[in-house]
Amino acid sequence: QVQLVESGGDLVEVGGSLRLSCVASGSIFRMNKVEWYRQAPGKLRELVASITGGGSVDYVDSVKDRFTISRDNDKNTVYLEMNLLKPDDTGVYFCNARILQMGGIVWENYWGQGTQVTVSS
Repeated sequence: QVQLVESGGDLVEVGGSLRLSCVASGSIFRMNKVEWYRQAPGKLRELVASITGGGSVDYVDSVKDRFTISRDNDKNTVYLEMNLLKPDDTGVYFCNARILQMGGIVWENYWGQGTQVTVSS
């Protein structure tokens, strides 16, 4: 009933920029903490950035000062702006959101399908 869809991934050159979007749709009452993860081939999924319902943000050290996570609550959308991209940023980027459905009682986690980011070397 609730779906997350990531978009914005692309092939970019070193030093380039991308903005990823994570759009939640369905019977959403409120979306709380949202996290961006990435997973490179053969590697574990890594937490990249997070944003709380109150707007507090956190980043993994490797992307600090390059990535910015933000949200538009009216659109149930979270963004990840990525600048000065490096080859190590390559991977599938996933959105994970904590959502309370309309009429729901408990908060539940939802994952998107991922969007591919490739940074050429």
